[in-house]
Amino acid sequence: MTMPGWSRWCEPIPPPKLWPCAVGYSSGSPPQINPRMCRWLPRWTVSVIRSADGVSAILRTASPACKMRRARVGRGAFPPSERVDVLSIATKKPATYHCPATRWRHDICQLYVQALRFYQQGRVVICADEKTGMQILQRAYPTQPVQPGKPEKREHEYIRHGVRALLASFVVPTGQLVWNLGQTRTSADWATHLMHVVQQLPAMQRYDWVVDNLNTHWSLAVCRLVAHWCHVPYRPQALQRGVQRRAFLSDPTHQHVFHFTPKHGSWLNQVELWFSVLARRFLKRGDFASAHDFETRLGDYMEIYNTHHAHPYRWTYTGQPLVRATPFSQTRRQRRQGRAWFSPRPQRFERALYPPRPYKRSAG
Repeated sequence: MTMPGWSRWCEPIPPPKLWPCAVGYSSGSPPQINPRMCRWLPRWTVSVIRSADGVSAILRTASPACKMRRARVGRGAFPPSERVDVLSIATKKPATYHCPATRWRHDICQLYVQALRFYQQGRVVICADEKTGMQILQRAYPTQPVQPGKPEKREHEYIRHGVRALLASFVVPTGQLVWNLGQTRTSADWATHLMHVVQQLPAMQRYDWVVDNLNTHWSLAVCRLVAHWCHVPYRPQALQRGVQRRAFLSDPTHQHVFHFTPKHGSWLNQVELWFSVLARRFLKRGDFASAHDFETRLGDYMEIYNTHHAHPYRWTYTGQPLVRATPFSQTRRQRRQGRAWFSPRPQRFERALYPPRPYKRSAG
């Protein structure tokens, strides 16, 4: 059905308790939406999919004639112009520790917590990833510096000198960076970067690599390199599938062990924190005359960072699922502020029953 009578339109906000689904046409009752909060785009139709488990999802599909066209959900043959992805929220209970994703998060967080002790024992934790599409921009006119009472003025027109890809590895216990800069990020480039990292670091008994699930991170070139490092036989016939390659790279008996972040969990990689620092301090206000100027200034910035600013990050996330449906009465904020009418400071029995987190005790 269409939503007539509205003169202004904006993107809808999906209501809670939805489930990811394939988007297409279907029949069903219209969703219960507050018109004050969200509206639908013109010339679009809205429908609802309901399954046998009681799971529903809102769909919006293009309709040039503003008419509802119906089709079966299981058909799955929808043109690309008539599909749209929906980011939904699960109705099931939150994941527990027995969920593989939760277990992976917990294992990675334990590596971060024990990284310094591992480093003293000859074991190093490395977070590796790539930052692609770094644009080399030159302002068409010089930037006017800050003056008393006047902000910095930067020209909005720019000259583009191409892009570069940065392959970086963040050493968790020391905060040092090892990098390779190039125009591509193929599997061969990634294997070359891993070799460069091992050459720059001191010899260790074990290397723990934290990476995401990009296909170049578990390619045959990486498997061949790890087999050479660990002195194990390399059998490409047994590594035809991605699942087999990831299992080979994650073997705990190897000297180089890869820890893959769960799906939608690349934020667990600590090198992403440093990429944010790079974007804010170097790329955001950059004005580069050429590609060579960009590479030279980036190399100088990296050298200065390693010698003067490198430091390990204080990791506080424990790996437990971030549950949206947690009652407010069960959160630490409520325990601390629940008696704000009497005193914002926790009572003695509250401090005894609910001690601070372990990292606060160790820091104190």
